[in-house]
Amino acid sequence: MSEFLIYQTEGGKTQISVVLENETLWLSQKQLTELFGKAKGTISEHIKHIFEDGELTPAATVRLFRTVQTEGSRTVERDVEHYNLDMVLALGYRVRSQAGVRFRQWASAQLKEFIVKGFLLDDERLKNPGQGRDYFDELTRRLQDIRTSERRFYQKITDIYATSVDYDASAELTQAFFATVQNKVHFAIHGHTAAELVKLRADSAKPHMGMHALSRTLTAWSSCCPHRRTSQHESSL
Repeated sequence: MSEFLIYQTEGGKTQISVVLENETLWLSQKQLTELFGKAKGTISEHIKHIFEDGELTPAATVRLFRTVQTEGSRTVERDVEHYNLDMVLALGYRVRSQAGVRFRQWASAQLKEFIVKGFLLDDERLKNPGQGRDYFDELTRRLQDIRTSERRFYQKITDIYATSVDYDASAELTQAFFATVQNKVHFAIHGHTAAELVKLRADSAKPHMGMHALSRTLTAWSSCCPHRRTSQHESSL
């Protein structure tokens, strides 16, 4: 799913809604003219020469995105060509615009934060949503979903336990601790212990006894807590 970032030019005269997808930014030709302050014909000519010189290829730098446009009194959806950050940089060298330099600096900072952290927030836009759609409630719901993830809770608790000076992964006490914590997390989320959940959902008349995404579940637990041994009961499932 595409994300949208708002780039504001120096002085706040122009705001450009930039598409963020596949770890790069995408702008339409109209947005490129606004960014560089050049006529559409000038931008088109530069793009043409960039492709002819073999500096970039259309397959790697051009993509269609569906956009909503106002044409007269009508609102229509059209597939519009967008160009990625590589094209923006190539145009910046040819146009030699200070606006292009500032955009490159801004884009590099945004992409670095997204790639390293896995998320990107427009703090000012969330604090002051203005007249557009307010995404604060959606952000709150997504954060709540992440925070209530069973795997995340279990990982935090077991990581703390594993830092104990006398920690022994094979000790009976350790195995009992992991089982107890897992049951408590299960109960907090869906109101049943692990054993109760199996009893409620297991059905010999259904494929795989009615279990869903078993391999993914065990893989998640294993990667989350490599020090926890898979029980004989889990292996038999």
